[in-house]
Amino acid sequence: MISPMFRLRTLFSSARTSPYFLADALISLVLMLAFLAWDSTGWDMHLALPWGSSSGFALRDNWWMATVMHQGARNLGWLFFLALLIGVWKPWGAFKLLPRADRWGVFLGILCTLLSVSLIKGFSQTSCPWDLQTFGGTAKYVSHWNLWLKDAGGGHCFPAGHAATGFAFMAVYFGLRPADPAAARKYLLIAFLAGLILGLSQQMRGAHFMSHTLWTAWLCWTVGWISHLVYHLLLSQQKASALMRRSLQGAKSKLPN
Repeated sequence: MISPMFRLRTLFSSARTSPYFLADALISLVLMLAFLAWDSTGWDMHLALPWGSSSGFALRDNWWMATVMHQGARNLGWLFFLALLIGVWKPWGAFKLLPRADRWGVFLGILCTLLSVSLIKGFSQTSCPWDLQTFGGTAKYVSHWNLWLKDAGGGHCFPAGHAATGFAFMAVYFGLRPADPAAARKYLLIAFLAGLILGLSQQMRGAHFMSHTLWTAWLCWTVGWISHLVYHLLLSQQKASALMRRSLQGAKSKLPN
């Protein structure tokens, strides 16, 4: 029997041989360093001030922002998520090029990104800009990196869940990339632009800072390629194990009684 530690070491070694591993990991690293630099600039507050004042954010309850850009976009995101789930059995568009196992990989990659954002939000102590004293609230500004320091607000505002409605679908890129690179790039661009626009709309309402949107993009990209990589490595190992078992059974059946 192969030990779990050996399997884990083999899995990691296989990951490093993936043709996309270094490029995807390098992008994650570069973006992480860039966003850490952003966090040190204080630009979050500078970008929020034009939209808010001591009396709050004028666009917080604006019909277009609240009903269309927030509720409507979220419903549209769930509809597309459901369409991808149905597409596992009844593929459409570029997904027809993928076998069912790979379509499951795409769906699970999106699910992993959404769960990672929700999980971090659940533990986050960071409050929304509209909760801060600067904008008429009661909370003090505390960096989202001060994980255990409460700001006297409602918390659970980092990362940007609404921006993830768009960014999460960047995971489609990793699944489509081997079969149809052009379609994969289109999905990546559309998902990125959707996440950015939704993040900016929430910033204008006072729901998030720009850094919340940036880190959500980073999280969705990173979780997307890691989940895709791990899924396909596990799938490959499962296929290899099944092939080995069939070979051993065939060899055993040929042995003389």
